[in-house]
Amino acid sequence: MKILESSLEKKSKEFWEIVKTGRTHLQDATPIRLGQEFKGYLGQVKNSINKIELALNELSILALGGTAVGTGIGMNPEFCGEVIKKIGDKTGIKFSETDNHFQSQSTIDGIVFASGIIRSYAVSLMKIANDIRWLGSGPRAGIGEISLPEVQPGSSIMPGKVNPVIAESITMICAQVMGNDQTVSIAGQSGNFELNVMMPVAAHNLLESIEILSTGSKNFSEQCIDGLEATTKGPQMVNQGLAICTALAPKIGYDKAADIAHKASLSGETIKEVALKETDLSSDDLDVILEPLSMTEPK
Repeated sequence: MKILESSLEKKSKEFWEIVKTGRTHLQDATPIRLGQEFKGYLGQVKNSINKIELALNELSILALGGTAVGTGIGMNPEFCGEVIKKIGDKTGIKFSETDNHFQSQSTIDGIVFASGIIRSYAVSLMKIANDIRWLGSGPRAGIGEISLPEVQPGSSIMPGKVNPVIAESITMICAQVMGNDQTVSIAGQSGNFELNVMMPVAAHNLLESIEILSTGSKNFSEQCIDGLEATTKGPQMVNQGLAICTALAPKIGYDKAADIAHKASLSGETIKEVALKETDLSSDDLDVILEPLSMTEPK
């Protein structure tokens, strides 16, 4: 995850001066920097890393010492502390004894919590991977605002076709992690009285999720994100967008700006071309008002 975080941060900076059309509801929206889009992806990964730190704290609390039902019957009082210390020395991880053996032994709440955090990261990662696929779609009949590395060029029937196989593999990994989390959730609710016997299946699914997401994140970074390149399509299309009329609203009012956008949509003209005919704003005025980069920062 740290590797992916670093890669996304580099791309955000690299793409910062590249302006393109934003999209909401899968429709054209006001301009955005490609770097800002990647800054959003970076934020998702950063937040996931912070959440996983919380999960690590939950998993470091051990139920050792409660014996059969949490009462500690038949155990030397010094046993638990000594064993936990040895486990910590062996693994290099700081563990601690639970302060509530009845809760810790009858549930697997820590695993359920950790799995939920991992699932949350998978949800974020699937969104990122799907956006990357769409942004790289084409190359001629799609969005095509970025080009993806040719990891597996060619297809079984179409010579020269390049599929976004790394991003696609990430979506499959994320789907598996979401399924694993469902299994962990079922295991978590299946404890009875003083013991939850479904720890093995919960642990198996959590560990698998960690392994495949870890490997997938590294591959996504090294074989996809690091090799992404911006094309000229985004900057070329931004002035054709209708949503840049939003910048006209403070000058001519919302209704007039909406009318200009409607007429531009019907005629195929740009917002500037219609505004020159429908308002008293000069070409120079419109160049300043409709400058795409100026719309990507608050004024």
